[in-house]
Amino acid sequence: MSGDAAVVSVQGVSKIFGEGSANRTIALQDINLTIEPGEFISLIGPSGCGKSTLLRLVGDLIAPTTGTVLVNGKPAPQARLDQDYGMVFQAPVLYDWRSVSKNVQLPLELMGYGRQERKQRAEEMLALVELGGFERHYPWQLSGGMQQRVSIARALAFKPSILLMDEPFGALDEMTRERMNMELYNIWQRTGTTIIFVTHSILEAVFLSTRVVVMSARPGRIAAEIAINLPAPRVFETREDPRFFELATKLREALRHSEGGFH
Repeated sequence: MSGDAAVVSVQGVSKIFGEGSANRTIALQDINLTIEPGEFISLIGPSGCGKSTLLRLVGDLIAPTTGTVLVNGKPAPQARLDQDYGMVFQAPVLYDWRSVSKNVQLPLELMGYGRQERKQRAEEMLALVELGGFERHYPWQLSGGMQQRVSIARALAFKPSILLMDEPFGALDEMTRERMNMELYNIWQRTGTTIIFVTHSILEAVFLSTRVVVMSARPGRIAAEIAINLPAPRVFETREDPRFFELATKLREALRHSEGGFH
């Protein structure tokens, strides 16, 4: 596919924090990355390598020091204004005084959607994340995994073309995390939304992704890109497939050789 069709185009991007100060830190250096429609891209690398920084650059939460970030062919600030993407962080960031339905409806309220349309869209999204029937519950009545599903439903409520996810399952226990991986994969299959996903987990990256971007120790560079060509659809048994182990080993070796590997 041509670069013109890219959902995300990052060209020559570097990010320096504390420019001109004694605490100057080069977080990212010379990043070039193109993401096509419908891809599921995982960013993985050692702690402090700039994975979340890169995600925040795409989401226009911070600006690059050098280089360009285009989302749907537009500068990232314009894409943010146009509501081109939803975001999900490690903490669900839900409002305890709002019901589950009202939490999902929040971005639609801010965008001026009518009451009935908001309610209907919230019901659709909660059904998508298997929380139909929980509309009137409150966040404090839900488990951590259920809260994170509400967060995903809210991020998808306004039909963004891209979903940015920063270690969304990092705080969950292993069994819940595996189930959430399966649910996120199914959501991605049904919606076709392009996803950029930050993780520290090799197995999570292999299970979910169409491509894994391996980043080096700081200053963060792209050390390798690994295509994940597992049979579709992926199911729980996919994790027992010999090809799954081959790819996990390949990714582990790429991390080990990414200028220092894990510390």
